[in-house]
Amino acid sequence: MILLTVYCLLIVGASLFGGFVTSLIRLTHRRMQHMTAGIGGLMLGVGVWHQIPHALATVSGPGAINWCMGWMLAGLLLTFAMLRLGHVHIHAEPENEAPDGNDAKPSDCSHDHDHDHAASGRAVSWFGIFLGLSLHTLLDGVALAAHVQADSLHHAGEVTWLMGLGTFVGIFLHKPLDSLSITGLMVARGCSARWRHLINGGYSLMCPLGAMLFHWGVQQFSKSQAEFVSAGLAMSGGVFICIAMSDLLPEVDFSSRGRIARAFTVLLGVAAAWAIGLLEPEQAHEAAARPEAHKHEYHNHKHAQGHKY
Repeated sequence: MILLTVYCLLIVGASLFGGFVTSLIRLTHRRMQHMTAGIGGLMLGVGVWHQIPHALATVSGPGAINWCMGWMLAGLLLTFAMLRLGHVHIHAEPENEAPDGNDAKPSDCSHDHDHDHAASGRAVSWFGIFLGLSLHTLLDGVALAAHVQADSLHHAGEVTWLMGLGTFVGIFLHKPLDSLSITGLMVARGCSARWRHLINGGYSLMCPLGAMLFHWGVQQFSKSQAEFVSAGLAMSGGVFICIAMSDLLPEVDFSSRGRIARAFTVLLGVAAAWAIGLLEPEQAHEAAARPEAHKHEYHNHKHAQGHKY
């Protein structure tokens, strides 16, 4: 729990920093492209090499693969729906979108009745992004808590600072971009600095809230702890893969000059996820390699008399 608290505090700090970036510096398009490419590759690697294998390592028995893949698909579809229906994200600081003239009030973020449809869309876009990102940041908190809990099960409760490292790094690097998406649009809309900081502060607390909810759920359903943790990890794997493939990487421009460098940055992100796996405790890899080690027998009653997966 101490390690999870430290992780959450660091993520809150990263999220707050991302929101303050719009007040401190102006990120260039080139830098944003490389950041998005690298983080997209990292989150893809974490989902494939860390979260889903750890989910499978937590349960065994007939139906275990279907159990994990079902939850992975649920996380992927839920995140895809939020990304598409909630119009998330815009991982770039809006340009040339400041209100024209001096008639826009700094504190007015949504009630400027402009007849321009694009401006009207921007009037509500920051709030839609805030809601969408808040929901999937709750899932990030669930992912982090599930990964730490799974590693804890593999270590029989022994605490190590490397537990859940891959998931933590992916979330830690991703949160500043999320906050930048929200506050960047709020700046374009003419929202006051106080209002931006308030929204950014509330958003930064979503990940700890998700972790808390998962931790509470584990305590409430302690008899089914392994299944609970496995479902959380598998679902988180779907969330990470969807964020990478449907949100971050599609925003990387591979058609213009510099596409080779950006593609290389994506590969660096994937390689970083693989390298993080080398830092994880050896017991976690042994648990994944040995079906009988640290696993809970999961029985799918529909397939109990059938073949094993």
